[in-house]
Amino acid sequence: MAANCYFDNASTSFPKPPEVAREISRYLCEVGGPYGRSAYPRALEVSRTVEAARDRLAQLLGTSRADALVFTPNATTAINIVLNSVLAQGGHVLISPLEHNAVMRPLTALQARTAIRFEKLAAAPDGRIIVADIKKHITPQTRLVIINHQSNVNGVIQPIQLIKEAVDDIPILVDASQSAGSSPIAVDEWKIDFMACTGHKSLLGPTGTGALFMRHPQTIEPLVYGGTGSASESFAMPEFLPDRFEAGTGNVAGIFGLLAALEHRPLPRHTRQDFLDFLCSLEKIPGYQIFRAAEAENQGSLISLRHSGQDAASLGNALFQRFGIEVRVGLHCAPLAHQSLGTFPTGTLRLAVSPYHCPADFEQVRYALQELTRS
Repeated sequence: MAANCYFDNASTSFPKPPEVAREISRYLCEVGGPYGRSAYPRALEVSRTVEAARDRLAQLLGTSRADALVFTPNATTAINIVLNSVLAQGGHVLISPLEHNAVMRPLTALQARTAIRFEKLAAAPDGRIIVADIKKHITPQTRLVIINHQSNVNGVIQPIQLIKEAVDDIPILVDASQSAGSSPIAVDEWKIDFMACTGHKSLLGPTGTGALFMRHPQTIEPLVYGGTGSASESFAMPEFLPDRFEAGTGNVAGIFGLLAALEHRPLPRHTRQDFLDFLCSLEKIPGYQIFRAAEAENQGSLISLRHSGQDAASLGNALFQRFGIEVRVGLHCAPLAHQSLGTFPTGTLRLAVSPYHCPADFEQVRYALQELTRS
């Protein structure tokens, strides 16, 4: 079997299960038809498939409320729906120190036109939130708590259930872009109010697919208005789900592919211990600083690193030119995380694994990084 040299899975996963392309092609070449807008057999098959994908994703996320899960083009759109509604009148927002620009840019835009104020929660050096200190940050104006479940810079996994318990009835928005599909999620058990996820990362689905869970959707206004194929006699958006938040024709081909990904998840070619041993082996190479969770149990499936004598961009280019290893370098669209971890403005080199990596692939990376220190 050829080596898997693709380690940029935190950007988008590759490869996908072969069934993903097969189902996208089947929709485009054989099934066709709209979702939720007609009643002939072809259209009914499309509607059944989309709803099957919704049910399957809800099950994976740990919620019995598939009716409260709406499809979006990506997690960024899902996040914007929540922020532009909950914070329309301003307020105080608590965030983790490892937020992505999918959160920081809409918050900054809202701050420019409404009276919002956002504040970082206290955290350990690796960015994991100190739950005992959360209540110190809550004010009477606190309207929302936003938590990146798994950092896309160092892979730290946040204790969502404990955070929700600490903030009590203040709504919590969880960005599960990196964790959905690779880390356990229990939306109902953790009493999560809002969760945004994307289909093209650890879920192994196609780009252009995402979802938003809303425990109380009646508190949220749509971000986009338009046709839904339902209540067409009215100029107002329908009040019922999912139509209220799924205006326009969605990415039906992508959802066919997403369902295939959910139904055909590959067995991992490495164990959790293989991955942890890989991280430990990298820490033993002189000259490298590894950015990861302080405790192994809080570590997701990616890490970042930098070298004392080479910048991340040069290191990443050398990895590809000499060894064919593909990685992400820079700030990873998360400057706040880098500021919090002390790697701003140069950023890091990121390694993000998938179920398709085996121990031999890890060894190839370790060998390559060690060789580059000898150059």
